Amino acid sequence: MTDGRPAPFDHRITVFGSDDAFLAAALPFLGEGLAATGEPPPVAIADPRNLDLLRDALGGDTKDVVCIPHTDWYTGSAANAVAQAATYLGAHAGPGGGIHLLMEPVWSGRAGRSGRETTEWIRYEALANLLFAPLATTALCAYDTRTAGPAVVAAALRAHPGTGVYQEPERLAAELDSVPLPLPPVGAQPLAAPDADAVRGWAEGRGLPAADAELFAAAVAETAAALAPLDGGALLWGEAPACVCELRSARRVDDPLAGFVPPPADGTGAAPGLWYARQVCAYVDVRDDGDGATVRLQYA
Repeated sequence: MTDGRPAPFDHRITVFGSDDAFLAAALPFLGEGLAATGEPPPVAIADPRNLDLLRDALGGDTKDVVCIPHTDWYTGSAANAVAQAATYLGAHAGPGGGIHLLMEPVWSGRAGRSGRETTEWIRYEALANLLFAPLATTALCAYDTRTAGPAVVAAALRAHPGTGVYQEPERLAAELDSVPLPLPPVGAQPLAAPDADAVRGWAEGRGLPAADAELFAAAVAETAAALAPLDGGALLWGEAPACVCELRSARRVDDPLAGFVPPPADGTGAAPGLWYARQVCAYVDVRDDGDGATVRLQYA
């Protein structure tokens, strides 16, 4: 940019169905990163087989590209991917967050395991446009039609600017949340005060190992503190590992980025709250209804 400020987040997508098509998109992108002034080496986060294709094609230039198997990067939930990206950019990106990242999701792993996992991944892709908006990061998200189905690809295109079908993150996230949550089961256990000790004891009684029960209880307690004042206590149900807690807040939670923004590294600002819960739990559903909010945490 001519005014000296870093360029905004550049969020691209490539869809391919063959090895040649992958290389046709990946090689120019990595070359762009290698030629970028003031940036560290570009990073390729991809299927190990595709990394081998890149190494063969790059030859001696491979040493100038950081190659990371995507199974080492995408190791948990979509919220975990946010933390991974934020940590990596903080440690390795150039001024203003400048770096080129080729990113291939793991559709044979968690992201493609169920419709709910896929929904969470598309939410992450959409919210990335807001989360990383201030940074000069350039990301190329690579979708292989041999592992990601047509519905996944169609949804991903809507989360990337410049595709012709792009939708604003807030609108896409609201659409994903338009499907009502299932009602709690009849046997759900009410808890007047969702303190950590009570939740931990309940979770251990449902079969969660002590260490997991501790994490789940801490996630519930952190979330309850962030949502205060609560409208009632909590509801608990499920069996290990899928222990569930539902909390109802008397105030709205209408920020689509709630729980996705890392807390300040220096410990200032708000408590970790929903951020911690999203890092620990497999699913955190936040539904704002205009008069308050319902938050449902599922451990696994």
